Amino acid sequence: MENKEQYLTFALTKGRLADKTLALLAKVGLECKEMEDKNSRRLVFVNEESKTRFFLAKAPDVPTYVEYGVADIGVTGKDTIMEEERRVFEVLDLKLGKCRMCVCGPAQARELLEHHELIRVASKYPVIARDYFYNHKFQTVDIIKLNGSVELGPIVGLSDVIVDIVETGSTLRENGLEVLEEICPLSARMIVNQVSMRMKNERIRELVSSLRKLIDAEEGK
Repeated sequence: MENKEQYLTFALTKGRLADKTLALLAKVGLECKEMEDKNSRRLVFVNEESKTRFFLAKAPDVPTYVEYGVADIGVTGKDTIMEEERRVFEVLDLKLGKCRMCVCGPAQARELLEHHELIRVASKYPVIARDYFYNHKFQTVDIIKLNGSVELGPIVGLSDVIVDIVETGSTLRENGLEVLEEICPLSARMIVNQVSMRMKNERIRELVSSLRKLIDAEEGK
């Protein structure tokens, strides 16, 4: 039997995604008024009424908190989940922050991709880049990890192409680059700790079901 007094703990990605996630949760009856105070220095926010706890973390840390059971539930981008490769259950697409992970570069680089040439790929996402080229395209590449503006890679000659998130593509166009191949669509996802899925199954299933109905209804408008 589940202990109804147990708290359900959420790790949310700092910034706009946390705000959007909290707005979504509020619509299914999970509010946290404490988090509305933007000047608060608190790190963990509690709603005693709904027996929920919330804390904010940087995107790459969210899957880590969930894997180790510090958080039962996490919300972060699909790109982060793929890159971090943590042992968690991905249970719901929240349809927030939709964008794409793509291979981008100058138009002439398209030929290098088509002929499976040995090329250099710059990316903030080396795990995703390596998986795509090695396991999906079966193309050997030299992957260079960058932390800043990866668009610089092809411009200054560090790399032939980049693997990066594309929303509108305006930054690419401004720098003479374009989308050459799409790897996968991205959006915010809800992830769950493997033990929590067993121990707090009823609460988590109810929450996921309520959110799914809400998201489907909003998508259908």
